Amino acid sequence: MTMLTVTAKGQITLKQDLLKHLGVGPGEKIEADKLPDGRIVVRAAAQDGTISDFIGCLSQRGGPKLTIDEINEIASQGWAKAK
Repeated sequence: MTMLTVTAKGQITLKQDLLKHLGVGPGEKIEADKLPDGRIVVRAAAQDGTISDFIGCLSQRGGPKLTIDEINEIASQGWAKAK
């Protein structure tokens, strides 16, 4: 079991092993549900991006030219939530 410490502001920081277990990284969201018995369930939030959000990430003026394999890898990570 992982022990977390509550700060003076009432916040906690999830340790890297917990974040890895959830499959989340910087900038991603997690959800927490309060259960009646005082427990909390934490899980990675579902991504709600659209195809138009994704398309713009490949087109960058002056950016590197990507191979089709690199584009496919980016697409699989973004849409399949690769871990």
